[in-house]
Amino acid sequence: MTMKLRAAAAATAVFAAALIGGAATPSQPAAAAPAPATAPAAQSYLPGANHVFVINLENKGYDETWGPASAAPYLSQTLRSQGVLLNQYYGTAHNSQPNYVAQISGQGPNPQMQADCQTYTPFVGAGTASPGQAVGDGCVFPASVPTVAGQLKDAGKTWKGYMEDLGTPCRHPALGAVDDTQKARVGDQYAARHNPFVYFAGITGSPDCATNDVDLSALTTDLASAATTPNLSMITPNLCHDGHDSPCVDGQPGGLASADAWLKQWVPAITNSPAFKQDGVLVITFDESDGPQSDASACCGEGPGPNAALPGITGMGGGRVGALVLSPFTKGGTWSTTPYNHYSLLASIEDTFGLPYLGYAGTPGLNRFGLDVYNAGV
Repeated sequence: MTMKLRAAAAATAVFAAALIGGAATPSQPAAAAPAPATAPAAQSYLPGANHVFVINLENKGYDETWGPASAAPYLSQTLRSQGVLLNQYYGTAHNSQPNYVAQISGQGPNPQMQADCQTYTPFVGAGTASPGQAVGDGCVFPASVPTVAGQLKDAGKTWKGYMEDLGTPCRHPALGAVDDTQKARVGDQYAARHNPFVYFAGITGSPDCATNDVDLSALTTDLASAATTPNLSMITPNLCHDGHDSPCVDGQPGGLASADAWLKQWVPAITNSPAFKQDGVLVITFDESDGPQSDASACCGEGPGPNAALPGITGMGGGRVGALVLSPFTKGGTWSTTPYNHYSLLASIEDTFGLPYLGYAGTPGLNRFGLDVYNAGV
């Protein structure tokens, strides 16, 4: 399979640099808006992907999901045989909400985010810290804090968030209001805290939110052709189908069993689509491990941030969760032992589309997907 290099380097020289881990050391606040994004390294390797899909499931540690006793055999066996398993992939925080935010902005957690933003409060800041961290506390970042959604729009690319049970596009609590989606209800198991796009005023204050942050049901129509499939699709099942609740309010078993049934329905719809077959990458991962009391481990040099000395509440990260990558550019039944986390995922998405790195995605030496992932031609 033909591979291409980002202009400037040959593949053999690329990955020695791309697979070195490193740590970020936040500086003191210095400005009123986040620091400029870090430019992608010229050596980054790309397979030619142009459609990236990310599915986030909830609150399961690596062994529970990928071990021999997994309650998700479709994911851990059937899909596992079709892709590359990243067995050192980590969440970046506890609880859920900051992990989703990390994937689209590179912002680390603050106390209200670690509490899952029970109230939909505006972020109140006092400058920035390196790399590109807004310093302060709160849930809804000001328009000055960039996201990959804005990056893609500026680059002439497209994005959508597909949220199960969202119903009304761009649904979120009123600013300052208590979040009434924290618990599932029969017929409405949407959780705003699992929809990262609604935590950025640059998105919620734009018509793009109503157009691009939509109910999961819209995905079927969008997958009909490569032209109607966004370059980036962030997909979130509801509180039952993402494995969060067990049992679910509607009587379903929940946990990995319900997540596996959901994947059986939706993953083939993605992998059989024209966009995926042409140049797609599907990443299936979990926001965090079971919880801060069980696993707050980290990788990739993650350490204290300007707003949270312990991003994982009791440790430095969100625990080891693993991730599976399916693509025409990957080889089935393989694995990578390279350490990755949600910031790595953001950086890898930005590599794919030639975008600057945002926030902690710009951590020096952070691992980004390389030939260990895009291994079909290796």
